[in-house]
Amino acid sequence: MQEHPERNAPNGSSSAADDGPGPFQSDRTARPESQKIREHLAGLSRVLVSLPNLVWVVLFFFVPSVLMILYSFATQNTLTAKISFGWTIESYERINDPIILQALVRSLWISGAATLICLLLAYPMAYFLAFQAGRLKAYLVTLVIIPFLTSFVIRSYAWVGILDTNGLMNDALISLHIVNQPLDLLFSPPAIIIGIVYNYLPLMVLTLFVSLDRINPNVLEAARDLGASGTSAFFRVVFPQSLPGMMAGIVVVGAPATGEYVIPTILGGGKTLMYGNVIANQFGSSFEWPYGAALSVILVFLLLAVIGLCIRIFGRLDVERVPG
Repeated sequence: MQEHPERNAPNGSSSAADDGPGPFQSDRTARPESQKIREHLAGLSRVLVSLPNLVWVVLFFFVPSVLMILYSFATQNTLTAKISFGWTIESYERINDPIILQALVRSLWISGAATLICLLLAYPMAYFLAFQAGRLKAYLVTLVIIPFLTSFVIRSYAWVGILDTNGLMNDALISLHIVNQPLDLLFSPPAIIIGIVYNYLPLMVLTLFVSLDRINPNVLEAARDLGASGTSAFFRVVFPQSLPGMMAGIVVVGAPATGEYVIPTILGGGKTLMYGNVIANQFGSSFEWPYGAALSVILVFLLLAVIGLCIRIFGRLDVERVPG
């Protein structure tokens, strides 16, 4: 009688099929585990890389904003200047002061005029850098950035000598027989607008340049091949694609210009009171922190509303340019 080796084999080794997983099967089970470990490490590395930025935003943006809102609802003793925290809107009820409203309106129109001038000056410069500069593009962009290597205050003070009654601008205007007597430019709203345009113009140029430089030149060539003129190609191809850069430039220039404090102090000479000067006075000479905090909160929410309106307007323009 013939014996079967399977029956006589010891327990646990009856066949190869009953043994543990083979080498290929062990690789299949090990791969998902190693892949999970790699994904976990990748996620952990992203968290560690973004952690310094998160800490910076929390410490220098979120915490000051919360403190400013809390101070706006506080009360202050006029004799001891002691601040007591409580939910009162007393500081907000003082916003209807005519001086405050005039300063706010003045800040809005000065910042709006300066932003518009920056946009009109920066667009041709950014267009030239993006499409006409050629090999000189990197050098010209560096020239745009160079003013930031000098202190903001020093650059603002430089315009005092230029706009003074005996300054360079009046001398040039009189020499060219444009005016007969010196213009009183210094310590006036036009001087503040000139200072804002000079200091913020590079920011507008850079934001527009980034938007225009992303446009594929082949698209312009295709438009010309299809019979479009230079003007038609600009308004149908270039201008619509530069709308995001325009919106970013308006926000980057208009928002800080509305609350500008240094330029009105230097070139306004205290004669032109802007909203930023009012807020600084509340935290400085007047020592009314709750009132200054309330003014700051109002300015922040007003700027957020204006930014939201700009986003909506530019979004509609962007939708209207899409065919179909």
